[in-house]
Amino acid sequence: MTRRRRHRGTRPRRFWRWPLRLLLLATLWLAAVAAWIVYVGNRDQARAADAIVVLGAAAYDTRPSPVFTERIRHGIDLYERGYARALVFTGGYGDGARFSESQVARTFALRAGVPEDAILIETLSRTTYQNLARTRDLLSDHGLRRVIVVSDPLHMARALRLSRQLGIDAVGSPTPSTRFRSFRTQWRFLAREVYFFHRDLVVRPD
Repeated sequence: MTRRRRHRGTRPRRFWRWPLRLLLLATLWLAAVAAWIVYVGNRDQARAADAIVVLGAAAYDTRPSPVFTERIRHGIDLYERGYARALVFTGGYGDGARFSESQVARTFALRAGVPEDAILIETLSRTTYQNLARTRDLLSDHGLRRVIVVSDPLHMARALRLSRQLGIDAVGSPTPSTRFRSFRTQWRFLAREVYFFHRDLVVRPD
């Protein structure tokens, strides 16, 4: 009787052994992806290029959002330091907006002293993939090849991955500071990027 009871008692343990192992592996995988996203976002690869591409973010009528402002300022800083001869601003019109994100960014750059003939914009994109796809066409039209992509640190891994998919020769230069400062906002941003990493493996970005 004792042996049978012991044998029966081991069945539940064996049953849960594989699900627990799979859960552990999944947790480790997600942690590794998150660590990779953070690692890429902390690397500044800026070097001589043909253009600096600033990815779009929200704009409020004529004012860029704090997140977008950080990106624009970093792009201008790279331009003024001589990394490239052209600045490319991306981003289309938000719902009901009078101006596109890229138009707002161009105005900001002009006021900062960037020459008008050094600025290129596209005004139709609404997503990161569209930002880069429209940029690829713009670069081709102007004979520009190698670019520096500017975005937030936690966004950089996805931006560079999509650039490779689109055939853009790109390196990343994340903003030195981010408006996503609290633990809660950074965690939410990171969780979203981990989701997009996996989504893009099975669904074509748009």
